[in-house]
Amino acid sequence: MAETVFFFIFAIIAVGSAVAVVTLRNPVHSVISLMVCFLQMAALFVLLRSPFLAAVQIFVYVGAVLVLFLFVIMMLDIRQASMERFVSGGHFWVIALLVVLIAEMIFIVSRSKFTNMAVATGSRLDGSVKEMGTALFTKYLLPFEVISLILLVALLGAIVLGKKELR
Repeated sequence: MAETVFFFIFAIIAVGSAVAVVTLRNPVHSVISLMVCFLQMAALFVLLRSPFLAAVQIFVYVGAVLVLFLFVIMMLDIRQASMERFVSGGHFWVIALLVVLIAEMIFIVSRSKFTNMAVATGSRLDGSVKEMGTALFTKYLLPFEVISLILLVALLGAIVLGKKELR
């Protein structure tokens, strides 16, 4: 029962901070909201009994990616960039999307067959690094390689978009 309460607390804070990332006008405030979202995701990993993924979430995303975002934001001249709203209809669409997502989450949780399912003692996973590595490179090798290619294409796209044109 306590895990369910903590799950909903962490999930609501994560969704709220993710909405704040998109709706806040100040980029530094958006990055701080993104950090809160990443920390909530790490807390959800702890609830799933996977402390390794929680530590990786904190070290990689909060420690490295957000520092990179902050450096880029500080290097850019924010006053020179135009601060236009991305959502032209105001906050109506954001609120409507949030209501739909919450309704969907309630529907899925209420209809889920997994809420009352007991875990069999023989199939309990301990979440160790060896177990995760074995599963990742045997059973999930194709999705792992596809994600590697997607990240490579995203990296190349970021380099092309960030490259200044020579005149």
